[in-house]
Amino acid sequence: MAKCNVSLQVLPVVEQEQVYPVVDKVIEMIAESGVKYEVGPMETTMEGELDDLLEIVKKAQEICVCEGARRVISVVKIDYSLRGVTINEKIEKYRTKKE
Repeated sequence: MAKCNVSLQVLPVVEQEQVYPVVDKVIEMIAESGVKYEVGPMETTMEGELDDLLEIVKKAQEICVCEGARRVISVVKIDYSLRGVTINEKIEKYRTKKE
């Protein structure tokens, strides 16, 4: 199966001061999964096999609940193509080149 991109935004329903710590736990799990990912200001985009990325999405829900969320609202975007999709092909031209 070709690589795809999945973007995930989790909105845990917790006390306001707990939102970022819960989101940090989700990002930590994504980092530990070994998939390529980039954290943005509104969502985290991952690159890999669709089944693996959807499993990460599922785990993200479980982490939020285990961290005390009464519920979790998640926004998931999938970019899939038979030839494959990479993060780099989409944003490389926008990256600042360091000399």
